[in-house]
Amino acid sequence: MKSSTDEISCRRQLAVEAARTAGRETLSFFRMAELSFEYKSDHSPVTEADRRAETFLRQRILDEFPGDGILGEEFPEHPGSSGYRWILDPIDGTKSFISGVPLYGTLVAVEHDGQNVVGVIDIPALDEHIYAEVGQGAWYARGSDQVKRARVASTEHLREGLLLTSELDGWVGRGTIEQLNQLAQIAWFTRTWGDCYGYLLVATGRALAMIDPAMKLWDAAALQPIVEEAGGTFTDWQGTPTVHSGEGIATNGRVLDEILAVTRDI
Repeated sequence: MKSSTDEISCRRQLAVEAARTAGRETLSFFRMAELSFEYKSDHSPVTEADRRAETFLRQRILDEFPGDGILGEEFPEHPGSSGYRWILDPIDGTKSFISGVPLYGTLVAVEHDGQNVVGVIDIPALDEHIYAEVGQGAWYARGSDQVKRARVASTEHLREGLLLTSELDGWVGRGTIEQLNQLAQIAWFTRTWGDCYGYLLVATGRALAMIDPAMKLWDAAALQPIVEEAGGTFTDWQGTPTVHSGEGIATNGRVLDEILAVTRDI
């Protein structure tokens, strides 16, 4: 009989393989001359590539683990009975994808009894990927390079490094653009290299922090185990380690208090 650790590792192996394959499939649509899209009820765009990638992921998961639940961005939730739930975002950063910007990714997470235990970020257009299993570290590779341990930066202060966010609309809509300006004044420099790519940059030590004012569960679930296993923190704006608050802050751990000093009272 498999232990829960063995069961998680088997799912991590599938998550990495399936995310990589689904990500490669999106490349057949990327930078297509006339890529069509439509708007969903929440006014976010969706393409045929989103739907095809999620369909592939769902089928691959159910073939291997038919008792697992699945929550994805593009289709209704599939209930499970095993205590495991997969959380999928087939294209995180659809606006970037539509615009031909390579900073989009495929996100796959596995939840066990409500805890995020596996996370995968695949950035197909840059051929970068990172994954983590709770207790087993975070691991990064580019192309066919050997997979290596991912670690956050050891930098002590935000003034010494890069701060990231996604698009500015979320800050404006939340009425917190002044707080973003305040953080940008503290940081060495600030960029909107956003969506899941920004979190990959934090987990690999290239950025000190990534902040988003609005996130869905499928945006956040894969990020928490990756950033934490790389030695960092993933919290909400109050400093609680959760993916359920509809917002997120990923840091190298050392600059978290500087950021919370600005966000905690919002």
